Amino acid sequence: QVQLVESGGGSVQAGASLRLSCAASGRTFGSMTMGWFRQTSGKEREFVAAVSRSGGTTKYAVFVEGRFTISRDGAKNTVYLQMISLKPEDTAVYYCAADVLSSLIGTFTSDYRYWGQGTQVTVSA
Repeated sequence: QVQLVESGGGSVQAGASLRLSCAASGRTFGSMTMGWFRQTSGKEREFVAAVSRSGGTTKYAVFVEGRFTISRDGAKNTVYLQMISLKPEDTAVYYCAADVLSSLIGTFTSDYRYWGQGTQVTVSA
């Protein structure tokens, strides 16, 4: 079993930055691909970013447009999502996801078995 705990969400003005953290426990962190997804009310959960087991490969959703950076720290068993130039449309609950994948990166919710509880990000105009 894997436990994921997100933190770092909050309410900010457009143009601000936030860094989300996701602390993992219960399984070897280095064996898992880590991802970030987000969801707004009434919409499907969507892919934001993912990082491979080694940290050497990352993938981002098109709407990230170079504004978000995913990284991982093996010593802290933590994955981060640095977000800059936030826009009101980035408002959502952000979820951390993890699993041992046969591929380097997963971009579908079905790729991941383990999920955090989510952290709210609200960006006002």
